[in-house]
Amino acid sequence: MGSDTNTHKFILALQQKEITEELLFSRLASFEKEEANRAVLLRIASEKETHYEALKAYSGKDLKPEKGRIFSLFWQARIFGITFTLKRLLQKEKATQVLSHKRITEPDICRIAEEIESHDRQLFDLINEDRLQYMGAVVLGLNDALVEFTGALAGFTLALNDSKLIALTGSITGIAAALSMASSEYLSTKSEEHGTKRPVKASAYTGIAYLITVAVLVSPFIFIDHVILALCLTLLGALCIIAIFNYYYAVAKGENFKKKFLEMAVLSFSVAAVSFLIGFALKKLTGINGG
Repeated sequence: MGSDTNTHKFILALQQKEITEELLFSRLASFEKEEANRAVLLRIASEKETHYEALKAYSGKDLKPEKGRIFSLFWQARIFGITFTLKRLLQKEKATQVLSHKRITEPDICRIAEEIESHDRQLFDLINEDRLQYMGAVVLGLNDALVEFTGALAGFTLALNDSKLIALTGSITGIAAALSMASSEYLSTKSEEHGTKRPVKASAYTGIAYLITVAVLVSPFIFIDHVILALCLTLLGALCIIAIFNYYYAVAKGENFKKKFLEMAVLSFSVAAVSFLIGFALKKLTGINGG
């Protein structure tokens, strides 16, 4: 009896998910500008409806979609991108289904659930978002800003020993570096013979990513007079940027979050530590006391 109860609950949960997602993908398709992506979304919606009807034959119940879930996932997709939202959805559902399969003994139900997961994965991979084509440019801007700029600010901290002066020097350095990086990305993208990326757009993504990073890293020195505390907050800000971006990247690209996060964090903090020591050494050698 317990097994039958578990199976019935699992069928209803899966059925609810499919009718909810059928409406979600239909709605996303109506807002999608790219014709190819719209076709994929409509195809997913159609398959969701088919799965719902197949499950309904087992449960004998007609369920309503979860409007709150549709609202939440729709706006996630609009803000963070369809690919990120769908891949994250797939990860959550995979974890839930693994637990559920351990309690379900009905082979037909397990087969339907596995088919749904397999179809979802295949169709989700067909979506080609414009923003992900420029992910490399964002990676370039963030990597360079985090590594170079955390190091520069760490060096300035001991060499100058004045938070406002560090903020001013850092801002000038960061803006100049952002413009330089954006120009380099423009020329690099333009030189690609068979590239699909637009040079102006690629350079904009690189420059904006760099400038946002500069703003986050410099801001503690603007508002806090204690330079060591400001530097600690800057490093914490860098760690947060690394975590947020790498989580997004790992989900959207299907890569290992922990590995990417540790690589960038270790590199950025190692450069910052070396730069801090260089600033200390130069201050001692030159005898110049900032502030």
